[in-house]
Amino acid sequence: MSKETFKKFAKTHPELADTVLKGDASWQQLYEIYEIYGENDNIWNNYFTKPSITDQINSSASTLKDFIYNLKNIDMDSVQKGISNIEKTIGLLQDIGLTNKNNYESEPIYKRFEK
Repeated sequence: MSKETFKKFAKTHPELADTVLKGDASWQQLYEIYEIYGENDNIWNNYFTKPSITDQINSSASTLKDFIYNLKNIDMDSVQKGISNIEKTIGLLQDIGLTNKNNYESEPIYKRFEK
């Protein structure tokens, strides 16, 4: 088995990268396991633990709970003030843009290069 086949194997199993990032094993150690046992051995079950369906549902439910909790704690007065400030700023920028367009006299392009 070559390094290239191990690289292909590792690309199909991103759990290996997580193992290395956590510090549980190094790439060298994983490569040695791959060399000794191959890619179809039960030893990889230690590295390929997939969360169960109930774990995934509980994770989704807790994420939704966190979202709802954060949504409840939003201060709507500060949001309204922020929106009002943005509207005022946009209005000011539009006024500035309109007055500049009315006062601006364009000159022909050929005269710009004569300067």
